Amino acid sequence: MLKSWKLQLIAAGVLLATTPSLAHHSAAMFDRTSEVVLAGTVKEFQYTAPHSWVQVIVENENGEMVEWSIEGAAPNVLLRRGIKPTSLNPGEAVSVRAHPMVDGQPGALIINVTKLDGSVLRFTGGG
Repeated sequence: MLKSWKLQLIAAGVLLATTPSLAHHSAAMFDRTSEVVLAGTVKEFQYTAPHSWVQVIVENENGEMVEWSIEGAAPNVLLRRGIKPTSLNPGEAVSVRAHPMVDGQPGALIINVTKLDGSVLRFTGGG
């Protein structure tokens, strides 16, 4: 009977060790109860895993240029939404709708991006 228990424990351990982890970092740093709309210029679109990033230069209320780091979904999610690595280019004027960081830093979780031609890139299901 003890051998059966040990075998089951070993089998469970092997199963856990070979199963992909479902762990993911928290999005608690973003205030999902509020939204900001940022008018700015794309500095860089990082089409990378596990998350994409859009770096946008935005003029603040003091007339200073501030770089915002805006987190988006993984490339496989973006591709299914029709967003390609060439969908946003450096120097392109955009309007970004996003959930800002709780601590007030210039960062956010992207909802969507509106381009000058009026096209909208929807980074999340709600936007």
